[in-house]
Amino acid sequence: VCEWRAPETLKQILDLEMRDTGESHQKLLQLCRDVIQYSVKTSHPRFFNQLYAGIDYYSLVGRFITEALNPSVYTYEVSPVFLLVEEAVIKKMIEFIGWEEGDGIFNPGGSISNMYAMNLARYRFCPEIKEKGLSGLPRLVLFTSEECHYSMKKAASFLGIGTENVYFIKTDEKGKMMPEELEKQVQRTRKEGSAPFLVCATAGTTVLGAFDPLDKIADICEKHGLWLHVDASWGGSALVSRKHCRLLHGIHRADSVAWNPHKMLLAGIQCCALLVKDNSGLLKKCYSAKAAYLFQQDKFYDVSYDTGDKSIQCSRHPDAFKFWLMWKALGTTGLEERVNRALALARYLVEEIKKREGFKLLLEPEYANVCFWYIPPTLRKMEDGPEFWQKLHQASVAPIIKERMMKKGSMMLGYQPHRGKVNFFRQVVISPQVSRKDMDFLLDEIELLAKDL
Repeated sequence: VCEWRAPETLKQILDLEMRDTGESHQKLLQLCRDVIQYSVKTSHPRFFNQLYAGIDYYSLVGRFITEALNPSVYTYEVSPVFLLVEEAVIKKMIEFIGWEEGDGIFNPGGSISNMYAMNLARYRFCPEIKEKGLSGLPRLVLFTSEECHYSMKKAASFLGIGTENVYFIKTDEKGKMMPEELEKQVQRTRKEGSAPFLVCATAGTTVLGAFDPLDKIADICEKHGLWLHVDASWGGSALVSRKHCRLLHGIHRADSVAWNPHKMLLAGIQCCALLVKDNSGLLKKCYSAKAAYLFQQDKFYDVSYDTGDKSIQCSRHPDAFKFWLMWKALGTTGLEERVNRALALARYLVEEIKKREGFKLLLEPEYANVCFWYIPPTLRKMEDGPEFWQKLHQASVAPIIKERMMKKGSMMLGYQPHRGKVNFFRQVVISPQVSRKDMDFLLDEIELLAKDL
């Protein structure tokens, strides 16, 4: 999975300095080999470290094509094929959300999609902000779950809303936002004289893989006139599965949705869409700058296909193409099978963890995030209590195992503390190259790496 080298060692191996004269082809080829050798192999079936993994070869071919053509998706005249492809993909994704119509745009990451949505919700709430700026506005506040992605705080900071005006709503033991707590917070902010404008729900939280109760949250948003954004960057791909789409029940009531096909569907980084229910041109009204040198209105073709004016970018990569080519190749049934297989393997791992001494589940997962502790033999007879967890923490079990697996190169698996709980492993099943054999290997390898702890 990786050939670990410390930063200073790797700097010496790679010879990173740029010089006045170019290097020989032989040297360049060796540099390319070194780059490949010392980079993490994210398509390896035992790379479990992030919410992306594996490789889809149709998507890879799509990337070869777009890199070779080097297009930029802002006007039809320079990117005719890729604009039509993006339109077709967005239309299909909108169907899976359950909207009859809508709009959307592909962005460089779910964090950017969430920022787009926050800004769009604010623009809908007070359109004059586009010209007049922040002065004279009431104190705007938004609500999101304690388990939300950190991009919500970053977006609030970037947009001038302020991180103190992000109200984090309590979650239950499964990591889901509690609607009754949301209702209390909305009412409280109104009494304070603040102006609530947005609720961000999460469909597939980063750590626990939890899905917020979208229907109940939508009821509250409708009652108070709030924009509902669903960050389904991780969990959105369950929509293509007839078996698992129930996880996102109520998503059709959202005003906007972030969905990253580069995660569960393996479209390749980056491939992230923001989808918007409004079809009246709200996205374009919010972001348009009407650059006369690029978006001339007297062109010889239908200028509605010049979609670049609804983006905060000018140059934009044709990220939808690789997803489109993969979808054409596999069909919706192939994408569905990919989701179903990943979740079936996650369930297999859960059952194996339950059978093995020394492994302890954090909670029963509902998605592909399997969170668990490894308990060394010396601690297994201890009673579950503060002293036990303190000793597990002091033993640095997860960090030591992670260091050993990285230096050995056998696999990559993430760990983290969470809401007062000591470090645990978070295993995420995504890649179709992963098998039950890899699940068994993961547990065997942890036991092997920890045998002296």
